[in-house]
Amino acid sequence: MFYGEFVHSIDSKGRLIIPAKFRDTLRENYIDKFFVTRGLEHCLFVFTPREWNLLVSKLKEQPLTKVKARDFMRLFLAGACEVECDGQGRIMIPQGLLRWAGIKKDVVVVGVLSRFEIWDEENWRTFERERGSNYEEIAEQLIDVGL
Repeated sequence: MFYGEFVHSIDSKGRLIIPAKFRDTLRENYIDKFFVTRGLEHCLFVFTPREWNLLVSKLKEQPLTKVKARDFMRLFLAGACEVECDGQGRIMIPQGLLRWAGIKKDVVVVGVLSRFEIWDEENWRTFERERGSNYEEIAEQLIDVGL
């Protein structure tokens, strides 16, 4: 559903315009709200309600007796919030999440199939530099996707 890389800015009120390509897909599927939370590698994860509900169902299956499961759920869900797209295609991201992800102004919005991620632009470029040099190695270690 989501793919591509788009450079945008967060305005002074913490609003981000959703990339036009994503908005078209969302409009076709009657989606106007999202769940935003702490992602991994200090980006923000953005889920549609359907994908969020699937993820929450999987989280509910985790045993409460496992410390790591409790820790992850606390951190992941404590930062979560529901946001709605306004008439101009923007979402408001809470300041706490922006701080956590190190986002000041310039961001990269990255489509990752069932979700999209919001990265501080400098952090994204660092990630690309560091992990991009291992692209082939990473691909080789994953299951065969038929490429």
